[in-house]
Amino acid sequence: MIEQPGRRDGESGDDPLFADSSAAGASPRPSGKRGSRGADGSAQLEQGSGVKVAKRENIFAVIFRFIGEVISELRKVIWPGKKQMITYTIVVFIFLFVMVSLIFGLDQIFSRGVLWLYG
Repeated sequence: MIEQPGRRDGESGDDPLFADSSAAGASPRPSGKRGSRGADGSAQLEQGSGVKVAKRENIFAVIFRFIGEVISELRKVIWPGKKQMITYTIVVFIFLFVMVSLIFGLDQIFSRGVLWLYG
């Protein structure tokens, strides 16, 4: 029996922290090795004369699947209404004005300081 940290002989194995991953219904621990991927068809590995070769999926199928997934994700987005959009735009413009003013002011101060020092 392998000694697990924090467990003494005679303690029950009911603690989920020390649950055995080989129990029914539990998924096995990852081995750290990269294997072939699932049923989606991408990066399947074949055994052919002792050499592993990755199957390549049609580039057009990949592009169309990507576009379909993008469209399905965009349908899940909660788009802002007109009032929210105007509010967000005003907030962005105010922030930009403050930051541009701050950078312009610091630039003027430092440039006058350098001219005074090395002038």
